Amino acid sequence: MFSLTQQSSRQREIVEVVFRNGWGYMRSLLTGSKASKTDEPGLPPPAVLRNILTELGPVYVKLGQLLSTRPDLLPGEYVDTLTDLQANVPPVPWPEIQNLIEQEIKQPIAEVFTDINSEAIAAGSIGQVHRATLKNGQQVALKVQRPGIDLTVAQDISLIKSLAELASLTDLGKDYDIVAIAEEFTTALQAELDFTTEGKYTEQLSRNLSSSEWFDAQQLIIPQIYWDFTTSKLLVIDWLEGVPLLSSKLSNAESMEETKKQRREITTLLFRAFFQQIYIDGFFHADPHPGNIFYLDDGRVALLDCGMVGRLDPRTQQILTEMLLAIVDLDARRCSQLTLELAESGQPLSLDQLTNDYDKMLRKYYNLSLSQINFSEVFYEILQIAKNNKIRLPSNMGLYAKTLANMEGVARGFYPEINLLDQIKPLMTDLFRRQFLGDSPTETFLRIALDVKSLSLRSPRLAELLLDRVTSETLKWNITITDLDSLRRSLDDSANRLSFSVLVGSLIMGAAIISAQPQTNQLSFLSNILFAAASLLGLWLIISILRSGNLR
Repeated sequence: MFSLTQQSSRQREIVEVVFRNGWGYMRSLLTGSKASKTDEPGLPPPAVLRNILTELGPVYVKLGQLLSTRPDLLPGEYVDTLTDLQANVPPVPWPEIQNLIEQEIKQPIAEVFTDINSEAIAAGSIGQVHRATLKNGQQVALKVQRPGIDLTVAQDISLIKSLAELASLTDLGKDYDIVAIAEEFTTALQAELDFTTEGKYTEQLSRNLSSSEWFDAQQLIIPQIYWDFTTSKLLVIDWLEGVPLLSSKLSNAESMEETKKQRREITTLLFRAFFQQIYIDGFFHADPHPGNIFYLDDGRVALLDCGMVGRLDPRTQQILTEMLLAIVDLDARRCSQLTLELAESGQPLSLDQLTNDYDKMLRKYYNLSLSQINFSEVFYEILQIAKNNKIRLPSNMGLYAKTLANMEGVARGFYPEINLLDQIKPLMTDLFRRQFLGDSPTETFLRIALDVKSLSLRSPRLAELLLDRVTSETLKWNITITDLDSLRRSLDDSANRLSFSVLVGSLIMGAAIISAQPQTNQLSFLSNILFAAASLLGLWLIISILRSGNLR
């Protein structure tokens, strides 16, 4: 547990930052004092959380950026606030960067590069980027890890896990396994320290998007990785001349009408490329914010910074496809069913309540055309509904929703007249055909034909075996009925009470018959015994019925 009795300088710094930014509830936990109900806001306000993470430095900034990809955990205002979180860190001086590059390539820089710009083009929480020229004249970008960042991450990861134990006491921690989530995030942080992983992701995306039936793959480019010089701390990729998409003016357009046409075509290209990544490949660029989508000087579009990716298995892809159609049809019942199919664990308190929540959410869109519906907001609301109903969805749903939000935001910012229905319609039929038949319909039909042939050959023999067992009386049925034992006990109890009732009645009748005969001392004594026995048994039967609560 995070303790103030045995502090490192880093722990004291965290405490000071929390105190300075006024997170009252966490302050009370760190100091060991008891928080009152008025001092328990759970998480701090979004702006306070952003300031705390920024002041704590690069590792916590990266943690905040990862948190912004989990709208299934945080409300929308937190996601929006943390999305643009940037580390306010200056670039590392060139001599340190030069030493690290030479250590990674294991030779003097001059033997590999004819020129390197010592001024960083960009500096982030994990690394910084420099422009360089290889010996063959190829312009490249060098992504260099900040020296010593691996040690800082290792130190801060243990503190993050300790803070997670404290955060598990907040309102958020009551609904989610915060310690497990912290483990997931710290694993992601450690993965980002290995630039070869980003290189592999980049190459896989490049292969997946190298051809498509939905868009011109030649118009979309992903930078090439130079593996001869790439290591875990140095990533060498193509230098692409261009500007962020939303900053581009499309200077090669000759008129306003031509500009509008180009914007529509580029938006369609991007939308279809991401639609293929998500619903066909199941492997998608999970950080398509405006800074990672470039419009190049030659008119092509580039996807940069492929270090964060998402994955979807075929079953999840199919459920999400049906969910998309259910949203278009405003079908609350179907949305609730699909949510339960998607859920990892937990059940809604009430299926009707879940359906009612969806109905209230979708009712807002009844009078809107599909071109006016913001689908990313709809998926954010779906995540919130699942959270409210104690349904835990897979963690990749957060990346999925965040990717949709970023992609839709870029598309609408670049071409506000976009109609997402027009983008979806021509793809859905092909998508369902692919999900039903696969990428190779011929192989699918041959496999089905073989299965049918095998079934047809086996069916007569199986039918003969079944009839033989039935006629020879050797057929046995293994049937399991749930709660059968409780039913048997209930029937036994009823039978016992009925038997006692018959016995009591018989004793009373026997005593009455004896009493009606000429009385002798022996008969009178026997009659009294029978009446006493009947009274005791009857009294015991009444008491047992009353105690069981089954009088009615």
